Amino acid sequence: MNNKQTGQNGENLACEYLTKQGYKIFERNVRFSRECELDIIALDKNTLVAVEVKTRKSASLGSPLEAVTKTKLQNIRKGLLYYLSENNQYKSYRIDVVSIVLTPKTEIQHLKNL
Repeated sequence: MNNKQTGQNGENLACEYLTKQGYKIFERNVRFSRECELDIIALDKNTLVAVEVKTRKSASLGSPLEAVTKTKLQNIRKGLLYYLSENNQYKSYRIDVVSIVLTPKTEIQHLKNL
């Protein structure tokens, strides 16, 4: 499995996980610029959520959460604000991160409101 397939597999798992948590998935892979792509846009109750998904085949090279830098979060925020400017019915919003490690067994960690 190459990196693109790993990432897509992780996003699929994240969507399944979020749906089971009661989220409604609106869109996936929404690109606003070269630096900003929102992996998942979902609704959690009345809150619009931009979800960044980070997937690793294993944790041997560190946690997927380590790849979510301050700059990455700033770019996600810019994309989310742009999305909100076009979809202004949402008054509440936040950024979540879902971390997925695939082996030896699949582990999902969900951090809310970063």
